[in-house]
Amino acid sequence: MVEKIISYLGLFTAMIVALLVVLVVYDATARYIFSSGSIALQELEWHLFDVIILFGIAYTLKESAHVRVDIFYASYSLKTKALIEIISTLFFILPFSFLIIYIGVEFVQMSYLQHEASSNPGGLEYRYLVKSLMPLSFVFLSLQALSIAYKSFQEYKAL
Repeated sequence: MVEKIISYLGLFTAMIVALLVVLVVYDATARYIFSSGSIALQELEWHLFDVIILFGIAYTLKESAHVRVDIFYASYSLKTKALIEIISTLFFILPFSFLIIYIGVEFVQMSYLQHEASSNPGGLEYRYLVKSLMPLSFVFLSLQALSIAYKSFQEYKAL
């Protein structure tokens, strides 16, 4: 179930990439050819970039495309690889994710209560919406890490 959710999240992120490309082309064309631009549009580009990075984290972990020292990892046995996955998810990914979620929720609450908006004239309001992506993305990362730890544990037992 988690894998399916993360796959959909990856698809959503890919659509945001396509939208961002169209937005950047439009913004650059408007600015350099028609000498008109929009602060809100530029900020939206940054917010979409945030979506791509933050939601891409869990999908990257799911696809095993994250940074790893493959020069060593490739030569390990399947049992050692499973053990490394269990240890890395339980002792590195999950504690860090829980810390970001814990801190991030308060960060979003403070932004919401202050009605935080862009300091630029014509900028976007509701800054808490983009800030809420941080704890949410680490919830997805935690779920994916738990899924990997469970699968690795099952694999470790089977070997």
